[in-house]
Amino acid sequence: MAAKKKSSGSKKEAKTSDLKARRAVIDTALAMSRSGLSPGRSGNVSRRVEGGMLITPTGMAYEALKPRDIVFVTDQGEVPDKKSRKPSSEWRFHLSAYQARPDMNAVVHTHSLNATVLACAHQPIPAFHYMVAVAGGKDIPLVPYDTFGTKELARHVAKGLFNRDACLMANHGQIALGKDLCAALELAHEVEVLAEQYSRVLALGKPHLLPDDEMERVLKRFKTYGQRAQKS
Repeated sequence: MAAKKKSSGSKKEAKTSDLKARRAVIDTALAMSRSGLSPGRSGNVSRRVEGGMLITPTGMAYEALKPRDIVFVTDQGEVPDKKSRKPSSEWRFHLSAYQARPDMNAVVHTHSLNATVLACAHQPIPAFHYMVAVAGGKDIPLVPYDTFGTKELARHVAKGLFNRDACLMANHGQIALGKDLCAALELAHEVEVLAEQYSRVLALGKPHLLPDDEMERVLKRFKTYGQRAQKS
C-alpha cells in the first residue's frame, strides 16, 4: 500500500512540475511579445525537459495560450501526444540548439527590430562595445540563411551556437540561449540593445572595434561578474 501511495505521489509531482514548466514557457512568450521583441505571432520559446523540450505551438497568439497548448517534442523530434497542437515550425533549430549546447536549458527566438535589420543586411555584431561578450564570445555571429523550419537552418543554428549563447540568423532574426527561460529572454533583450547601438554606429561611419586581447580580458571578467563569484 505504501508503495502505491508513493507512486501516486510521484505522478502528482510530475504533473505539477509539467504544468509549472508549461506556464513558464507561456509567461516568457508573453513577456517577449509584450516587450516588443517579437511583434504579433512571430518568434518562439522553448524549455528543455526530461526526454525533450516544451515549445510554443505554431500560429497561435501568445495571449490565447493555455498550458495544454504548449507542445512536448522528444529528443528525436517526435510529438508523442497525437492530440497535441502542432509545435512551432522552428522546432528543429530549437532541438539542434539543445543538442549543440547541453549546458543550456532554454531558447528564445525573436524577430526583434534592430537585430533583424542587421540580420537582413548580413551584418554580425563585432566587438564595437565590450558588452558584446554577454553572448559568450568576441562577437555575435551571423549564421547563413535557409528556409524557416528546415534541417539546413537547424544545422546553421547549431554551428552558430556551439560556442556562443546568441547569434543572428540571416534574413530572419535572432536566437538566444539561457540556463533558464529568464536568462534566455534577458540575453535576447541584450542582443537587441546591442543591435540598435551597432546600427547607429554604422550610420556614423566605420566602427572602432576593441582588439581581441581586450575582449579576452572582458570575457575573463564576465566569468566573475555580478553574483557569479559568490559561493552558495
